[in-house]
Amino acid sequence: MTDPKISASLTAALAAYAKYEGEKFDIVSINAKFEAVFSSDAIFLDKVDALDKVFNDNPNLEELRQLFFDLLLVNFFSEDVKKLEDDYLETPEWEKIEEQTLDRGTELLNLLLYLNECEDEDIEPELEDYLKEFLLVDEDEFQDEHRIYEPVIANQILIESPAAEIAKVANSLPEDSEIKEMFYPMMCFFQNIEPTETEKSEYAANAISPGFDMAVLDILVSFK
Repeated sequence: MTDPKISASLTAALAAYAKYEGEKFDIVSINAKFEAVFSSDAIFLDKVDALDKVFNDNPNLEELRQLFFDLLLVNFFSEDVKKLEDDYLETPEWEKIEEQTLDRGTELLNLLLYLNECEDEDIEPELEDYLKEFLLVDEDEFQDEHRIYEPVIANQILIESPAAEIAKVANSLPEDSEIKEMFYPMMCFFQNIEPTETEKSEYAANAISPGFDMAVLDILVSFK
């Protein structure tokens, strides 16, 4: 089964990528293939293989591969685990899966898990809350998160700035920054969690990688 928020996010991401990257593909047909993977009763690693096959067959969508892995993982947490033992995520089997997928995914995963928490606690998503209450970047034992998100921590004021300023800072980040690709769409999202079409157009006009950035933004907006 697929979480309705995940289904909405898949559709939104594909539509945004087609619109802003200018890629020509049958959205309905491709979306159906992804839905089949997500709703399958297969074990998680088999789902990952099936997901990769869809991307291997559609190389023009490669930029979305790791984003969709994050969505697949969140769907596993919200839907698939219901069919497993209560302590499955603490078993050696799951530990092995985590080890095999360490190099997969993006920081979108943390954002989606945060949005789920916001829904559970009935609070509005906010950048400061995400950094301090979810990622715990101020806590000594979470210094990896502090290191990764340091550019975001230092530039929180950008959520009050024009999209062009956000893009300027995003472009200035070093290539090896682990938050570089997510910086622009994440800051745009926290600036306005319910952007109008006009605002989306402004974000797209200033995007570093329009297809990718707008896919991320629309995933977050749809998932919320």
